Amino acid sequence: MKESYESPLSSRYASKEMLTLFSQRQRIILWRKLWTELAREEMRLGLPVAPEQVSALESNIENIDWDSAASWEKKLKHDVMAHIKAYGEAAPAAAPILHLGATSCYVTDNADLILYRDGMLLIRQKLLNLMALLASFADKYKALATPGYTHYQFAQTVTVGKRACLWLQDFEMDLEELDQLLASLPFLGCRGTTGTEASFAELFDGQVEKADKMNAALAKTFGFARCVSVCGQTYPRKLDSRILNKLSLLAQSAYRMAQDIRLLQHDGQLEEPFGESQVGSSAMAYKRNPMKCERICSLSRYLMVDALNGTLTASAQWLERTLDDSANRRISLPEAFLAADSILLLCANVIGGLKVNEKVIAATLQQELPFLATENILMEAVKHGGDRQAIHELIRRCSMEARARMNEGLSCDLLERLLASGELPLREEELRSLCDPSAFTGRCAEQVESYLARLRPLLQEVNAHADDTEV
Repeated sequence: MKESYESPLSSRYASKEMLTLFSQRQRIILWRKLWTELAREEMRLGLPVAPEQVSALESNIENIDWDSAASWEKKLKHDVMAHIKAYGEAAPAAAPILHLGATSCYVTDNADLILYRDGMLLIRQKLLNLMALLASFADKYKALATPGYTHYQFAQTVTVGKRACLWLQDFEMDLEELDQLLASLPFLGCRGTTGTEASFAELFDGQVEKADKMNAALAKTFGFARCVSVCGQTYPRKLDSRILNKLSLLAQSAYRMAQDIRLLQHDGQLEEPFGESQVGSSAMAYKRNPMKCERICSLSRYLMVDALNGTLTASAQWLERTLDDSANRRISLPEAFLAADSILLLCANVIGGLKVNEKVIAATLQQELPFLATENILMEAVKHGGDRQAIHELIRRCSMEARARMNEGLSCDLLERLLASGELPLREEELRSLCDPSAFTGRCAEQVESYLARLRPLLQEVNAHADDTEV
């Protein structure tokens, strides 16, 4: 039994790779890589940094004395300074030039940008996997007629595959948003206490172009195309807001899909994966609750609300810097990535094992389809010599009677009533042929094929798999 609090996102839901990415070890390793590369660039640009000092930093990047860092932080009350001291102890030859010209935000902010960039790349990979699973599901059921709903009331017939494309299209838009942010995400660089680079103007004896070269090289080393154009002490917190909003968009799509599946599982049309020994309820042993989809909705709601942290922090940046963002960002951003990761794991698990109960769908259609087919019945009856107004009144009367019967818990007998009236100029086989579900799905199958053909180049290299992680 663990005696201290542990985030459920860590202990129950998120993947090992996302947890590793946002671990304290990974963060401090990035800090040390940033310090090492800063020293390397300063050496190249003529500052008094020796090759052996850069080598000492490089060879000790992963040699972290956590006890020493903790002891220093207890004394100094400053985590960056504590790790400067601990790194200096590990590489004493480099201690005199460690952190030269930099501020704390050089390592904290740039490391965060690297982590968020890499986190979004992991999210992108999982999102593509989910999209590929949805595409396969949509293709398999592209022509399977199913009741359509507006206002959660029966409407024109659609297909199971077409509905899945509605979910898929939402996730495609999320992918586009994510890619736009990844393509434009900048690096902070080493910009000084208020973003003026005054320390480097001094270090480089007024040769300010060297500061530009240094920052461009640092950005390139860590995989960024550019640095922010201007900044205070930190990178613009607007970027945090954008990142959280992109993750929120993904949560919105997941919530919509999972909620649809929950509604359809209630009707018996779809069922999320259910383990052989899984318990649906501690009291009601027969239950097969849509627990995974409920969990998707629960985590999605958390992530959508978490996005508000970014908007509030971005709006509260006093002049060149304030520290009231720090504690909030330490929680809100990593937890958002863990939540998004958890949601995508769950979604892949659900879609990869989603069961379609075709007989239940067919029975539901048979209950409602006669009403949806009445316009076609009217037209066909007129073709066979019937009076349009008389047939309309017949259909209206029989429909009301059949609906009243259904309200008493009995089956729909609309077709039988129409035939028994003797007023309909159609034989039974002609009437029933007009109620073929596939005749009412319009262009659904064609729309699915067309949409998937457009997506195929994007998804063709994805080795889609239903994640079987217990989440």
